Amino acid sequence: MKNRFYFDTKPNENILELIKAEREEIGFYELCHNDVSEYEAYAKSIDAQDIVVVGIGGSALGTSAIYKFLKYTNHFSKKLHVIETTDPLVITDEMEHIDLQNAHFLIISKSGTTVETISVYKYIASIIEITSKNCTIITDEGSLLEKHAIDSDIKVFHIPHNVGGRFSVLSAVGLVPLAMIGIDIRSLLDGAKKIYNSFFNQEGYDTSLLKKATYYAQTANTYNINCLFSYSEVFREFNAWYVQLWGESLGKKQIHSQLHVGLTPVGLIGPTDQHSFLQLIVDGKRDKSVTVIKINNFENAMEVPNNSLKHLESLDVLNGYKFSEIINMQADSIVESLLSLEHIPLDVIEISQINAHSIGELIYYYELLAALVGKMLDINTYDQPGVEMGKIILKEKLNKK
Repeated sequence: MKNRFYFDTKPNENILELIKAEREEIGFYELCHNDVSEYEAYAKSIDAQDIVVVGIGGSALGTSAIYKFLKYTNHFSKKLHVIETTDPLVITDEMEHIDLQNAHFLIISKSGTTVETISVYKYIASIIEITSKNCTIITDEGSLLEKHAIDSDIKVFHIPHNVGGRFSVLSAVGLVPLAMIGIDIRSLLDGAKKIYNSFFNQEGYDTSLLKKATYYAQTANTYNINCLFSYSEVFREFNAWYVQLWGESLGKKQIHSQLHVGLTPVGLIGPTDQHSFLQLIVDGKRDKSVTVIKINNFENAMEVPNNSLKHLESLDVLNGYKFSEIINMQADSIVESLLSLEHIPLDVIEISQINAHSIGELIYYYELLAALVGKMLDINTYDQPGVEMGKIILKEKLNKK
């Protein structure tokens, strides 16, 4: 993975020592060193063809991001379903695509009392018998959901107490279902470890991550919208994961003041959104930074055929081009066009190829970046009081029935 910057700033290297100290209390940093032997052995014991994750937010988004990144270039023998809503239309549709007699359900809730997750779990339990053979529960140690699992003789994996949901994909939350699908979770963690080692051993990524984080923090009042322009459909769920990570981590009141700060995430997919949102970036208010992500090697040789269509002969210039070449030329053209304009901070991330190692790198890169920006903004990156407020009100409404 390579990161090229088209803005200049001096990295705030003082933050590095604060982040190193933070490793002692915040658990996501060390997840890349997980021993995954138990996860792999357990995954091999699951024969079901439909792997169903029931969870929401951090309990589902990261898993979906990795699976969707890899599914187009891999032929997994099992299918992953994710139910992350209380929308009855979506639940009904998803359940129609699941073979209940050949499915394994993973009920994932850090607190163990997530309304959306338990609602769907109750529904599933009403139409099929839930047993130790078709269900796994992933939750905090000591939660009510764990107590339920123990009484029901259902296998439980724990989420570390010091790992928040949106930072939990490299824990059992993501690794167990991904291993069940057949994804190489060791390679996934190796990718994360590459970023970890480079950053904490100060071998390259410390400079690039600190530079980017410093710029975001120093210009937060001017460029308070961060656009992630990802040039491939494989990034669509990753963009959704990024939006949660960025929004829930960085929209806060400062620790040492009464100021409300934050960076607004926008996930875009190229080339689709270059025909819409790009107009706002180019001619709209100069309050947006842009990160373009592209894939250097799609490992797909599909090309535009060498034919001609009546009245469209001028487009024969496309003939013989691989589609992977076209999408990357589109990305490069957008980069060039943005560089020709003033006051649009831009950087480019290049992914070498589509595999577990690459998405492991990207996931850990953005987790570290969020941690760095949060530290520089003087906020608690790891709480979510705004989210909890809505949950409290919802439970009060439910108890009034």
